[in-house]
Amino acid sequence: MKLCGEFSKEDWLHAIGIGRNDVPESFIIHGEWNHAENLKLWKEQLSDDMLLPKWNTVLGKQNGVLTGFANVYGSPMAAAICHQFASIGTKCFIQTGYFGGLSQAVKYGDIFIVTEAKMEDGVSSHYKPGHNVVKSDEQLVNKAMEYCEKKNYSYVTGSVISTSTPFLETSKLVLKWSLDGNIGVDMETAATLAVANKFNRKAVSLLNLSDHLLQGDTFYAYTAEREKLEAEIDKRIREIAFHLNSPAANQ
Repeated sequence: MKLCGEFSKEDWLHAIGIGRNDVPESFIIHGEWNHAENLKLWKEQLSDDMLLPKWNTVLGKQNGVLTGFANVYGSPMAAAICHQFASIGTKCFIQTGYFGGLSQAVKYGDIFIVTEAKMEDGVSSHYKPGHNVVKSDEQLVNKAMEYCEKKNYSYVTGSVISTSTPFLETSKLVLKWSLDGNIGVDMETAATLAVANKFNRKAVSLLNLSDHLLQGDTFYAYTAEREKLEAEIDKRIREIAFHLNSPAANQ
């Protein structure tokens, strides 16, 4: 009997419940707790040749490219998805989701193109032992920036710190993270980047500002204006992810 850490590609294909020809080229991992709503949206986005393998995952074609999507919450779920699909040959991972603002340079409506993640989530360090930072793929970062500039989308780049929970955040801790040079904080990016790095895959993170912690906001203090703007930026981030996934962007 094999344990998961000993699984071959064939073992993972069997566990996921797909064949070799169903392995997606690219995978989008969305960090949020609204699983049902996001899966419904992505079933519509990936409706061509759609497959529904086990556990909150949608596979289908977008721009003619077989693409995967999963909704996750926190680094263990992000790592579980990325590990399985990196093991069977998926080449590119795009993390999307939300972040808490740690810099006055970022504002609501900005797209955060993450260049590196600080590994304080408790999972990423197992995939990249001896390190405390993991980087996004430079080519994907540059292509995302070029696309934002072409479309005149407001964006920032820099470091995110990935942690295991938002519920222990204090003003003192947020100020420390900010003074350490981080643009924002999330829960998934470091895990996604670290797993991709272990398997020699490309990965990048594109995040939406949900709550500006440095200004004292939380995601429990939404306004109608913030919700409307967040929905628009989510749409733009999906657009960028589709662009990074397109054959033209990868030539």
